[in-house]
Amino acid sequence: MKESILQASGLYHVYESKAEDGNVVALRGLHLDMKEGEAIAVVGPSGSGKSTLMKCLGGLMKASAGSVSLAGKNMTRLTGKELVKLRQKTVSFIFQEGNLLPNLNARDNVAQPLRHQGVSSRKSLKLADSMLDRLGILPRAYALPKMLSGGEQQRVAIARALITNPRLIFADEPTGALDPVTSREVLAMFKDLHQNEGVSFFIVTHSKEVASFANRSLELRDGRFVAEHGDDVDVEDLSKDRELIIDETGTVTLPPDLLVKLGGAGRYTVGDVSSGSLKLQGEAIESMGKMELASACPACKHDYADSEDQLCPSCGSSRPMVEV
Repeated sequence: MKESILQASGLYHVYESKAEDGNVVALRGLHLDMKEGEAIAVVGPSGSGKSTLMKCLGGLMKASAGSVSLAGKNMTRLTGKELVKLRQKTVSFIFQEGNLLPNLNARDNVAQPLRHQGVSSRKSLKLADSMLDRLGILPRAYALPKMLSGGEQQRVAIARALITNPRLIFADEPTGALDPVTSREVLAMFKDLHQNEGVSFFIVTHSKEVASFANRSLELRDGRFVAEHGDDVDVEDLSKDRELIIDETGTVTLPPDLLVKLGGAGRYTVGDVSSGSLKLQGEAIESMGKMELASACPACKHDYADSEDQLCPSCGSSRPMVEV
């Protein structure tokens, strides 16, 4: 069985506020056990605590209560220097906007993490060029961030994240600023790193397409995990309270332990609700849908047949992904 690379126990975080509503509780007693080489996506609405959770797990922010262990070391007991050293050799971060240093060109941005680790400037730049070449952006090595497109900036940010050969990558909406085609190219890169090099991913996202790349997804609502989907679902990762969530579109989210008792996800018939109770009957189907390229263009109905085109040859529309 694979060892855990990231664990959290009883994680709470409170933002103090002098506003009339008082303090804000962002995280409410979360538990997490992430195995080496696993990819986890955390989904949920804005304000649910996703970014706070990522910062606490990545050691960028200290939680108000609870413990976090990274690569077997309890981060809450480390000094500042010990924490920085552990992060440098274990994790990397990718943010939605890239967060590149504006006064450094692409290759210097990518080389910077190695310089912080004491690697010589000459060797750092050589490795940076190699990484930029791997990501197909070496011709833009001397361009400043403001001269790069959104997709190019994100590729540079990814190159910077990979330059230290991290065991775990934290990504906060990594494709949020990208067009659909570039987004899929980035996801394909992530999949290659995950499947062929064993890199672990912890991804915060609103995108169902991004979440489908992960081994399992956790749904966060009001600072609690309320549902989990995917491989090796562990109900203990969720809060003890079970919630049934119905969003504004009428979509119902059930806790996994209740879903198991019902027989799994599927299409259910609603019985007579006049008594005030909800009766469901139906046949279970596979719980986590897969995403694939649409077979026809939604704009002009062009048939893609066996083509892998990302843009419609008839009208130029981006080819969407659909759940199957």
